[in-house]
Amino acid sequence: MTQAPEVMPVHMDSTGRGHLRLAHSIRSLRLRNGLSQRQLALRMSVPRTYVSKIENEKATPTLSSLERLARALEVSVPDLLSGGERSRQEEVRELMEDQFVADIMPFLAQLNGMQMSSILAQVRDLTVRPRRSA
Repeated sequence: MTQAPEVMPVHMDSTGRGHLRLAHSIRSLRLRNGLSQRQLALRMSVPRTYVSKIENEKATPTLSSLERLARALEVSVPDLLSGGERSRQEEVRELMEDQFVADIMPFLAQLNGMQMSSILAQVRDLTVRPRRSA
């Protein structure tokens, strides 16, 4: 018996052409994790060209590939499919739950734009890719 190929849902745009935001999601998550296509491919045990084809919408990953992609990008499959993007309100709520962030909030008004941007980027990086302790 042959298995039926795994099919990804495709959203239709107003022109009737199917498109997936999956390619953009994968690329964004890969870059957010500081990975090259080659590094992601190594984590998935696939050729680099396969990652390139997925990101350029020339290939649609199977469900098993989606699971490997999600694992390699350190997200869940639903997060991968939704673009891994959280709403700004969710990010702010999560950040405010951190005691350190809550403690520095009163001082943020004293920072200039460059300082504020730098601190927010560092805090966001820490929440997206928490440091692993030994």
